[in-house]
Amino acid sequence: MKRFLMALLACTLIFGYCDVQAQSKTKSGTKTSKSAKDKKSKKDKKGKKGAKDTPAIPLVELPYNSNDCLFAIPLNVDQTFGPTTAPQGAGRVMEVMADKRHPNLPEFEHNSVWYKFTVPYNGKLDIAVTQQNVADDYDMVVYKYTDVYFSNHIQCNKVLPVAVNLSAVDSSLLAKPKRPKAPESTGDAKADLKAKAEAAKVARQESEKAAAMGTIGMYHEAEDIMLTKASTKRHIRSIDVRKGEVYYIMLDNVNPNGSGHSIKVSIFVEAFEVPVSFYDPKIRKNVDVNLTILEKNTNNRVIVHNEKFRGGRVKFVPGFNYTMYAKRDGYFSIFYDFNADRFKEDTMMRMKLYRAERGTVYPISDIFFGNEYELLPESDSNLMNYVQMFKNHPDVAFTIKGWVQTYGVDPEHDQLVSLERAKSVKEFFVKNGIPEGNIKTSGMTPTDIKRAATAAFDNKKKDDNEFVKIQLIITGVTPKENP
Repeated sequence: MKRFLMALLACTLIFGYCDVQAQSKTKSGTKTSKSAKDKKSKKDKKGKKGAKDTPAIPLVELPYNSNDCLFAIPLNVDQTFGPTTAPQGAGRVMEVMADKRHPNLPEFEHNSVWYKFTVPYNGKLDIAVTQQNVADDYDMVVYKYTDVYFSNHIQCNKVLPVAVNLSAVDSSLLAKPKRPKAPESTGDAKADLKAKAEAAKVARQESEKAAAMGTIGMYHEAEDIMLTKASTKRHIRSIDVRKGEVYYIMLDNVNPNGSGHSIKVSIFVEAFEVPVSFYDPKIRKNVDVNLTILEKNTNNRVIVHNEKFRGGRVKFVPGFNYTMYAKRDGYFSIFYDFNADRFKEDTMMRMKLYRAERGTVYPISDIFFGNEYELLPESDSNLMNYVQMFKNHPDVAFTIKGWVQTYGVDPEHDQLVSLERAKSVKEFFVKNGIPEGNIKTSGMTPTDIKRAATAAFDNKKKDDNEFVKIQLIITGVTPKENP
């Protein structure tokens, strides 16, 4: 009996130990599994968050009847249209169809869309079509408008196209170009920095050129007058166009169930393409604005209209006049008239955007006074920019503070002249429509005169026109009432 009890006790101890080991492994396994699950959950959440932070570009819906010439979509020259939804079908009328007399026309329309535009000035026509899917095969046919029977004449092939691009583009050509290698180090830090800057400039120019050319289209540096299906080139040569002419584009996707595209029409001339940006001097950063730029020589044609303009290159034609409207909540709007010839000297346009808040100061130096404080007519054009600014913000009160270039010899005279300058500018503002109640005037204080005298001695060689003569100081903004 004693032996039996000893054997039973030994078995109990052995099985108990095994059970503890099994439980330990199970608990350990459960813990590891839970940790992995938590990591996976965090990873999934991170992935979903990243996807949410990158919104898809909304597609422009093509009207159902835009695949007929009569309902062609009007394009704004120099502005991109799209990306669009995919063209579907050939419309109610098959306008474009080849025959034996015209073998270079497309066989017929498959999935087409028609566009039209008016030429704003003389130059060479560039058309950039960027397809959204490399598997698509877009054809492009360009017609010059004739008369009210234009659509019927196209259908009967009485009006022939002025340009045809039927290229079967090899999808391998559409691959994203490789980024150029960084230049090798020469051991000279300045030379290396200059080489990197030059390489970056070349890369940017190549990228901009690729964007300007698109997937297929018409480009002023191309050589071929026409491309057939046998060609894998992408662009045909530009044609000369004249101001006021109207052109139609038939764009056709040969492949069924295809994707959409973007299209941009531009007129190539020797123009200034300068970077435009808007700078907040308080935070020392560029900010986005609601920007509109009108081309006055072409009946106020809109060349830029972007509610979130974050900076970019804009084309200005030499000799043409433009008007700029830039707005942003909490800032003074910019209304600015200028001539493109300014870019013969300026390589960029960086506009300062001032906050419409108490304490903001506008220093003005390029105005002129006769007899020390009488405002001269040469100042009008510059001051009118500020007049227009305050007209569009009647809720803003401000002080006009006058300044003189002084060496501190006669402080009382300096105070008097500076105040009279402020009054002279106020008179100009009131005369041009700014409420008198919104404006106060002040002259230099004794402390201002001491500081100005010290600065004048430190800058004896500085031109008088570079010194500030007037400051416009924002003193208050009336809150807008809730409707």
